[in-house]
Amino acid sequence: MFSFFKKKLRSVLSSTPADAPAQPEVPAIDDRANASGTPAPAPIPAPPAPLKPPAGNGGSMIGSALVTPIDIPAALALAVAPERQRWFSKLQEGLRKTGSSISTVFTGSQIDEQLYENLETALLMADTGVSATEHLLADVRRRVKEGGMTHPVAVRNALIESITVLLKPLERPLVIGEFVPTVIMVTGVNGAGKTTSIGKLTRHLANEGASVLLAAADTFRAAAREQLSVWADRNTVEIVSQENGDPAAVSFDAVTAGKARGKDVVLVDTAGRLPTQLHLMEELRKIKRVVQKADATAPHEVLLVIDGNTGQNALAQVKAFDDTLQLTGLIVTKLDGTAKGGVLAAIALWARERARASPGLRPVAVYFIGVGEKLEDLETFNAREFAQALLG
Repeated sequence: MFSFFKKKLRSVLSSTPADAPAQPEVPAIDDRANASGTPAPAPIPAPPAPLKPPAGNGGSMIGSALVTPIDIPAALALAVAPERQRWFSKLQEGLRKTGSSISTVFTGSQIDEQLYENLETALLMADTGVSATEHLLADVRRRVKEGGMTHPVAVRNALIESITVLLKPLERPLVIGEFVPTVIMVTGVNGAGKTTSIGKLTRHLANEGASVLLAAADTFRAAAREQLSVWADRNTVEIVSQENGDPAAVSFDAVTAGKARGKDVVLVDTAGRLPTQLHLMEELRKIKRVVQKADATAPHEVLLVIDGNTGQNALAQVKAFDDTLQLTGLIVTKLDGTAKGGVLAAIALWARERARASPGLRPVAVYFIGVGEKLEDLETFNAREFAQALLG
């Protein structure tokens, strides 16, 4: 899953290997209006040829009968590489509750307004949010009309494609090696799984030969330093910590040590906090400023860990932490049974609007998602896999 090349740019945990066959591009939604004021339609792709899982280490290729002028139920073909099949099954199981609720919408025999009303309700119940729900419904209606669809199962396929297109900009690999060390600052509210996610990411990096240094800058929470030390021991990596130390000072020492020791990655575990605790959010700004004193180019990644069970509150967290730190990526955890998952659609819509309003900021990606406590339960985000799993 990793590919490391000393002193060269490399992508970490990419869901598609370098030697995998090229995937067909997903048509983009053009929401600009034409002269008549009607949204310009996206091109309708031709039915793809049957796809086979790509060869190579890691990755997946997923093909589907997209918006095609057919009048029969069309099953969405999903080809997953063997090494990702177990992961996809766990993701699908984790989102089964949501998938079952949405899938019941398509059990009728015709496409009518009642179907769209039921779909709207199901998406809102899945924590998709009002704006993202309206966006998806409008796009699905367009696809149904242009595809000449008359069977509800075809609407399901159109919805999967709409979700995939919306989420696709969030699907990017974490890049390690452009800067040495690559400094990754990780934050999140208490209980989101921040320190555990850092431990899992450390194991992945260390297993693939990257030298990692951990910074135990979560000095507010009791036992946080000890918890990170356990992960450091498990992964046989070094850790910089201070009992009752200042978080910014710990971060500065870690980045300085990482540069001196030639480490590939410095992972900074910051204190968990609520975005409403303004004095603690200011502490995050301080950590970032101090890290920049140790390395003017750092931090190279600012990741927020969010709990997939928190629904629309997760979007509020993303907005608040982005205002404070200018996020570059997300890790979504605990998508393992009770999470609804639809909030990613709301986050994707926010990320698109953010990119338009602030083109100078780095776009936000969803680098990883987690579906359990085991090491292998943290995996790269794939938009089409997620859309397919979300609908069961």
